Amino acid sequence: MTDTTSQFHADLAALAFLVDAGLDVVIGAEPTDRLKPPPEPVAAPAEPARAKPTATASAAREPLPKSRPVAARPESPEVISERQAAITAQQLAAQCADLDALRAALDGFQGLAIRETATQLVFADGNPQADIMLIGEAPGRDEDRLGRPFVGESGKLLDRMLGAIGLDRQSVYITNTVLWRPPGNRKPTPAEVTAMLPFLVRHIELVAPKALLLVGGSALSALFDFDARITRERGRWRDYPAANGPIPALPMFHPAYLLRQPQLKRQAWQDLLSFREKLDALGVNPDRG
Repeated sequence: MTDTTSQFHADLAALAFLVDAGLDVVIGAEPTDRLKPPPEPVAAPAEPARAKPTATASAAREPLPKSRPVAARPESPEVISERQAAITAQQLAAQCADLDALRAALDGFQGLAIRETATQLVFADGNPQADIMLIGEAPGRDEDRLGRPFVGESGKLLDRMLGAIGLDRQSVYITNTVLWRPPGNRKPTPAEVTAMLPFLVRHIELVAPKALLLVGGSALSALFDFDARITRERGRWRDYPAANGPIPALPMFHPAYLLRQPQLKRQAWQDLLSFREKLDALGVNPDRG
């Protein structure tokens, strides 16, 4: 047997072994030694030394462009519309000489989206000549339907609370912080309260009460501090800085909250007694008007 024949049979036997071992693809014409160390890297030729630039050459260089200031992130249309609503409200409210003009301005105010889902504006109730002004949160379903604040279940409770200290709807003037019903009776958003604040401030100026009863957290937040919590601040007297002088203001729980948390009625009763004492100290006549 020649050497060529022997080599052929040896290669054939090796190939048969590899096929039996599972080899089915040939990836190269020549074998590769995977265990062989890699070749030494070839050093790159050294670059010839460059001459230092002369002062004249350095001065002739083009100056680097100045970095541009980073542009402020554009505000969203919602933020712009909220600010514009507050500006428009400020302008409209300042022009109102009486309550009728204020109501007409509110009827034409388009700064709140919630008026599109509400049935009507819920302006006020009670006696506009009263020395006592009660400010709630926002209309609910019944108020939205009838156009008067505090006429649902919470309104019935409010009437009983006022009656317990010798007051009624003819001896107080009642309004809300936001005068359209938010969808689903949700709490007014800070943007909605901010948009309505100029109207509320003007409302207080026109009524000129001697005492304010702030019913719920929205009225407290709007007139004093958005971070104030009614659960911490209820029962604590504050002075509202009205244009004609400070007005004593007492925050207390909203009747709707008391319906959900009846155990807090004891604290509400204490606040009502405190309010009655303040009225007596101020010499407020509940029958004014």
